[in-house]
Amino acid sequence: MTYALFDDAGKFLAGRVMSEADSSVQIELDSGKRVKVKAANVLLRFEQPAPAELIGAAQRLAQEIDLDLAWEFAPEDEFGFADLAREYFDARAGVDQQAAALFRLFEAPHYFRRAGKGRFRKAPEDIVKAALLGIERKKQVALQIEAWAGELASGQCPQPVRDQLYKILFKPDKNAPEYKAVVEAARRAQRSPLDLLQAAGAIDSPYQFHWRRFLFEQFPQGTAFASMQAPTIKDSLPRAAVEAFSIDDSHTTEIDDALSVQGLGSGTVVFGVHIAAPGLAFSPEAPLDKVARSRLSTVYMPGWKLTMLPDEVVQTYTLTAGRDCPAISLYVTLDEATLEIRSSETRIEQVPIVTNLRHDQLDNVITEASLTGEAPAGYAHARELAFAFRLARELKQRREVVRGKPETFNRPDYHFKLDHQGAEPTGAETVIIGTRERGAPLDLIVAEAMILANSTWGGWLAELGVPGIYRSQSSLLPGVKVRMSTKPAPHAGMGVAQYTWATSPLRRYVDLVNQWQIIACARHGRTAALAAPFKPRDTALFAVISAFDATYGAYSDFQHGIERYWTLRWLQQNAVEQLDAAVMKDGLVRADTLPLVFRVPGTESLPRGTRVRARVVGVDLLTLDLHASLLQRIEDAPAVGGDESADLDEDVDSSGPLTLAIDLQDDDGALAETQGTDAAPAS
Repeated sequence: MTYALFDDAGKFLAGRVMSEADSSVQIELDSGKRVKVKAANVLLRFEQPAPAELIGAAQRLAQEIDLDLAWEFAPEDEFGFADLAREYFDARAGVDQQAAALFRLFEAPHYFRRAGKGRFRKAPEDIVKAALLGIERKKQVALQIEAWAGELASGQCPQPVRDQLYKILFKPDKNAPEYKAVVEAARRAQRSPLDLLQAAGAIDSPYQFHWRRFLFEQFPQGTAFASMQAPTIKDSLPRAAVEAFSIDDSHTTEIDDALSVQGLGSGTVVFGVHIAAPGLAFSPEAPLDKVARSRLSTVYMPGWKLTMLPDEVVQTYTLTAGRDCPAISLYVTLDEATLEIRSSETRIEQVPIVTNLRHDQLDNVITEASLTGEAPAGYAHARELAFAFRLARELKQRREVVRGKPETFNRPDYHFKLDHQGAEPTGAETVIIGTRERGAPLDLIVAEAMILANSTWGGWLAELGVPGIYRSQSSLLPGVKVRMSTKPAPHAGMGVAQYTWATSPLRRYVDLVNQWQIIACARHGRTAALAAPFKPRDTALFAVISAFDATYGAYSDFQHGIERYWTLRWLQQNAVEQLDAAVMKDGLVRADTLPLVFRVPGTESLPRGTRVRARVVGVDLLTLDLHASLLQRIEDAPAVGGDESADLDEDVDSSGPLTLAIDLQDDDGALAETQGTDAAPAS
């Protein structure tokens, strides 16, 4: 009885020869299956032992072959496996020794190159040495991975793993030994990677974890600015005949905008919006432009911020009281009685900034009653502020007509204050969460003035054929997001025909780009399209939009996440055990007195707006989870809600737990959280 050993796509099988043709052989395997094999793939014929015995014996014998010795014995020219068997064993090498030589040669490509049909050629000596070095290196790496995995599973974190913590969790190199050690340890300990690393002491502080993760993803080269000076503005600018004032928070250093009012009592009033003008000092591709373009926006968070431009540069162009500041000014001429807009004009000039009003110090002084004459107004710029408030209410009402429904605010704005001395927070500070009324008079004045400027300048750019970066929204239906483009389009949420961002050039790169275009319009008028830095269909504008959208969204995500951290820390610091909240959807509720959305099991079927009381079961500052249970319904009738459609998705998205880029099933995954609004950044 004749048997044959053959190559089946790199796998060696043996069986009984049933029949033969010129180019093929039919072979029956031990399983009873019959296969048709090309004659060229039959490598060895034998009569004994049985196929299974031969393969088993050959596999055992193959492991005894010393590859270094076999390489020495092998001929310099191409050879067959049987030739090597006769050289290595003896001249009468049997079929088991021949098969062993075949198996050993085939599994050692670093020593022997396969030539096909059971033939091989020695690899050059330098290739062999390099391959052996690589094999030894892999062996050492495997031992290192095993050692690190053992340390992690026992509750200790090796320093190399600690050093690669954020890369392992969020942007892993899946071939890196540190990553493989974490995956292996997590599997071995039957714990999630985050739990494992936390238990091993890799994460010292939840706050630092969130902060360092953000820096790892958005500022891999660090947050320090290179040393540079603010360029001087070379233009000889006329001095405006106004007394301008700004309205900001006390902590604001990037004062982008100021207001002025002229002609009160004359029947014709000129309302001025004055914007800081860094765009006059440097142009696209200048060193400062590259800095601004790399950051794209200031990053805000409780107790700290990362500015888009170096502080010394900001202080050069910010609208500080007591000096004349270069500015791009929009002057809107109005009928004092009807507030009808008669004309508008843009000028490049030096604007005297008389006062920096701070709304956190004046909210209780500059009230609706004092602005409308129902209460005394003993503060600076009282008449100008009263007119600005009257104009703001009128502009808001006009926008609401276009918008199709009024803007209503039934929740306050929350602000965070940390008990630290201006240094970077550590996460251990005591936090105070305060509130201020949404749509407060001073806020309304600034908001409507900026909307007026942004919509007016957007229309002017379009009229002169100069491209800009616009923000538009096709409708107020849920899920219709604000989008950015280079062409004007209506903004349904704002209720304006077109809308740009051009009033925060010290804080947002899009505003700086639009300012350059507006400067070209102010200087060149009808020929501005030829002189503007960015031309129609300029790919650079599309690149700015793409980069800004992604970066601004990431900054917004971080701000919401870190504010959620401080809110949860406030709960811990004040030992809060119960929270009253209103039902939103899908088991999510919104706290009545905190900027907090969280999940409460048992509320999934309750109507939206139903008020409930929840017990705080636990807080996880690392995953930003608030664990709660339902205590009771406070009332049966749903509460009357305000205009929350614009920020519902944002709040819901920011309530989810932390997601990592490690999946123990297939070592794949991504950290993905999405948020986004059209709100201006906090000061």
